[in-house]
Amino acid sequence: MFKSLLPKEYAFFDNFADHARIVQAASQELLRLTRGEVDTQAGIQAIKNWEHEADDITHRCIDALNRTFITPIDRPDILRLIKNMDDVLDCIDAAVIRMGLYDIRIMREEAIAMGEILLRCSEEILQAVIELRDLKNQESINKRCMTIHHLEHEGDQVLRAALQRLFKEEDAVLIIKWKDIFERLEKSTDRADTVAVIIEGIVISAS
Repeated sequence: MFKSLLPKEYAFFDNFADHARIVQAASQELLRLTRGEVDTQAGIQAIKNWEHEADDITHRCIDALNRTFITPIDRPDILRLIKNMDDVLDCIDAAVIRMGLYDIRIMREEAIAMGEILLRCSEEILQAVIELRDLKNQESINKRCMTIHHLEHEGDQVLRAALQRLFKEEDAVLIIKWKDIFERLEKSTDRADTVAVIIEGIVISAS
């Protein structure tokens, strides 16, 4: 009787994969936006739509976590993983919102580079969380996490180079605008790096 009242095991790994696909889609849209392949406002709205959809998945996952007795991995890991994945997209969303607010008309090459880095991070996160479901290939997961760490380091280098060039070339108002945008994009790569660290911890715990 009591067993029948317990909720069925919730599909947390489906949540991770669905969320990661949305981050990937938003990262692709960011790259298209920075390359000038899409209207700025249209790109901003598309990313905002993805951000709302990802928030819904995050909320469902957390709600299920509060109602589920038995989880496939440790409860704190589920919470940290989904929240940090959501932070990746939140930072992208914050960056493109500012592109709109600041009326950015011409994209800088470092913004494109950051878009490329974030797309690659999102691709590795997606594959890592898919492989995390059964942990059959821990070596592959760890390699993907190491790739994300390297990409985060590349993001740091792009940020430094962007700010150095910005301070030499542009007026004070544009410096303030782009510094804000670049730092939010770089923060997104930091959150991707945190996601990789969490995944590595899950793998270690399962070993």
